[in-house]
Amino acid sequence: MARSGPSTPPRRAPLSRERALATAVEIADTDGIDGLTMRKLAQALGVEAMSLYHHVSSKSDILDGMVDLVFAEIELPLDATDWATAMRARAVSLRSVLLRHPWALGIMESRSTPGPATLRHHDAVIGCCRRAGFSVEMSAHAFSALDSYIYGFVLQEVNLPFADGDDLAAVLDTMVPEGFAEAYPAFAELTAEYVLRPGYSYGAEFDFGLGLILDGLERAARR
Repeated sequence: MARSGPSTPPRRAPLSRERALATAVEIADTDGIDGLTMRKLAQALGVEAMSLYHHVSSKSDILDGMVDLVFAEIELPLDATDWATAMRARAVSLRSVLLRHPWALGIMESRSTPGPATLRHHDAVIGCCRRAGFSVEMSAHAFSALDSYIYGFVLQEVNLPFADGDDLAAVLDTMVPEGFAEAYPAFAELTAEYVLRPGYSYGAEFDFGLGLILDGLERAARR
């Protein structure tokens, strides 16, 4: 019987800007944005660090591209949908994307050279507001109010000392001081009657707050 030769290792996909950016996002998802270095990115790609500079000009260029990839994941408000429904879907999508890529919270709006997906996203949100009859000024107010709420909510959500499915009674028992109920009766009441209720999820607060903002913006626009 003929002996088979050594197996040939699978070939890596050729290095490209797209592959470098996608790998950078994977590293940031795992290690955070501070864990992303040119050396670590090159190692993950199986190349020398200097090879990266044929496809990206700098660390800043990588961050620009990563942010653009994140914006590309967010659902755009649809032309054929009413304003509130379209903006609610976009808000839910944005929250979901930020939960997948929490490192992006701090840099999503900080880049000075936005990419095409970033610009397309902003144009679509503003256009949705304008088609709904919002003035230019009111469109700016709506964009700011919605994103401030969504970004702020996710920032709280990812930094909570507990997650859905945790034993909240046990978690809170380690957090609250002795005499908690007597010293902070309103806080203790909310904890006992709401937070510790079966099925509680902090994430469920998102829809309630989002509804208030959408309703308020629509009333303000009509005025």
